[in-house]
Amino acid sequence: MPQPPEHFETRAIHAGQPSDPRTGAVVPPIFQVSTYQQDAVGSPREGWEYSRSGNPTRAALEECMAALEGGARGLAFASGLAAEDCVLRTLCAPGDHVVVPGDAYGGTFRLVNTVFGRWGVEHTAVHLADLDAVRAAMRPNTKVLWCETPTNPLLSIADIGALAVIAHEAGALLVVDNTFASPYLQQPLSFGADVVLHSTTKYLGGHSDVVGGALVAADAELGARLAFHQNAIGSVAGPFDSWLVMRGVKTLAVRMDRHCDNAARIATFLQHHKAVSQVLYPGLPSHAGHEIAAKQMRNFGGMVSFRVDAGELAAIDVCNRARLFTLAESLGGVESLIEHPGRMTHASVVGSPLEVPADLVRLSVGIENVDDLLADLEQALAG
Repeated sequence: MPQPPEHFETRAIHAGQPSDPRTGAVVPPIFQVSTYQQDAVGSPREGWEYSRSGNPTRAALEECMAALEGGARGLAFASGLAAEDCVLRTLCAPGDHVVVPGDAYGGTFRLVNTVFGRWGVEHTAVHLADLDAVRAAMRPNTKVLWCETPTNPLLSIADIGALAVIAHEAGALLVVDNTFASPYLQQPLSFGADVVLHSTTKYLGGHSDVVGGALVAADAELGARLAFHQNAIGSVAGPFDSWLVMRGVKTLAVRMDRHCDNAARIATFLQHHKAVSQVLYPGLPSHAGHEIAAKQMRNFGGMVSFRVDAGELAAIDVCNRARLFTLAESLGGVESLIEHPGRMTHASVVGSPLEVPADLVRLSVGIENVDDLLADLEQALAG
């Protein structure tokens, strides 16, 4: 297999995606097929047998993901949570322990707490910026240190390299959810992480038209273990979904540049608005994780959260009054979205130690003209 190109933008367009050898098509075809003819009993052509176990379109995406993250093996799934389920089932057994962020994504917390908790896997939630607290949370039976950076929706930043050292000293593996940053802005494996996870629904797909997930393993042996569970569990990405994500990946770099530029302008605007009590954006020098983010990220991302000074109902009103920012869950598409995490994406952590502030609003800043976005926020905040 040839070495992937050096520069990210070129890898995103070419890695795993050569022209079709039969037709010359410059975009990999969609192999919308469930099974494959074999030349003889036990002799599948080029290893293709059944599309749960392997599909050429999905394989192209998986090779591309591995190249983008600098890993040994990429795997594509039906959703980000399906990818999370696979990595936890691969690395944990009943009686094991997982450390999760104190402000983890609500779906991650629900999976660890409710699904794996019933299976006998224990967890401890801790703020990952407090490295002493992370060390104290590690146990002899800890198998996974789970990291998000930036986190959803509070945009906390964790030091990936420092967490990798803590995890490995304890005999655990570091899994990093890189969804908010995307591989264009941050590559956790280069800082010592063992597995990178993505909801490809978000920035990788980039157009709010596909649901998917991905894992990238740092080494081949771990990749093979994850691949076994991917096949055994069966929650694989379909060929058309894989093709849509690959299409999105081709423009990831240019989209992320615009997302970041727009988000920085909006964060600065919000920081000086009288109706806003706090802005959460790692690109602001006032952000507690700004220096670490600057060290391990190319830029600071397209997600901005802020707290409304007048409280929960005022925050909900801001969401309802927005016009150009679409009121919707999810994130990472070309269009700008607004939501109230406490009643929408993070309702599953209400009443738990991971409950988010009731006056919090989360923005997924799109690639529209930023002046139009600023005008929409101004009218929404004005009441």
